[in-house]
Amino acid sequence: MGDSFTEGIGDPEPSSPGGHRGWADRVAEQLGQKTEDFKYANLAIRGRLLGQILSEQLEPALALKPDLISISAGGNDLIRPGSDPDALADQLDQAVGTMAASGATVLLLNGPDIRDTPVLGMVRGRVAIYNENLRTIAARHDAIVGDMWSLRQLSDTRMWDADRLHFSPLGHHTIAMMVLEALNVEHTLLPQEPIALPPRRWQEARTEDLVWAREFLFPWVLRRLRHQSSGDGISAKRPLPGPVFGPEK
Repeated sequence: MGDSFTEGIGDPEPSSPGGHRGWADRVAEQLGQKTEDFKYANLAIRGRLLGQILSEQLEPALALKPDLISISAGGNDLIRPGSDPDALADQLDQAVGTMAASGATVLLLNGPDIRDTPVLGMVRGRVAIYNENLRTIAARHDAIVGDMWSLRQLSDTRMWDADRLHFSPLGHHTIAMMVLEALNVEHTLLPQEPIALPPRRWQEARTEDLVWAREFLFPWVLRRLRHQSSGDGISAKRPLPGPVFGPEK
């Protein structure tokens, strides 16, 4: 359950449903190697707010009678002006209680430390407060936390997509490893070293910033002003559980 992060945006893979792979697919590929008759569904849709995720995805997820439910939600809310991380956590708390009561193991993913990330960095304080609430929720309902905040590797710009809002394939791979370890599942994923970037002059960096603002920031702001979402007209890429087959990498 979730938004663009769990859908896998930033990790393109034409052979995957929806054209994206992502950390959740990568985790499912590993779990499928360990479990006979393994089935996986991914209900996440880009751009969804927490309330939309809970109203649209919770009931269908529980109807599948899953052994494991993951949810990453609230990030799109937190980057909006005036958002309240405590109020968001109260919403999530009730939903996690419902998930846990179903007998499923619940995995909560918190937010990464976005201190040095353009645009996102300005809401770092809200993310930190929300993350602390998530830890309380997890303890209350015996859920597992996939701790992205402590994943220091994510501070490397190469872990992020060109839009600086989503993770790159390397970022998704790194997060998948963390999640499997949080679940205490043996896996075959190995750490990947990012390709070294050549040194840049400050003029080149500023030019890249201007290109990024034109291609990604301004369209994002315009969608907010028009009350549009990148997920308008998009359906879940794996609405029904089924076997998962992915590349071994």
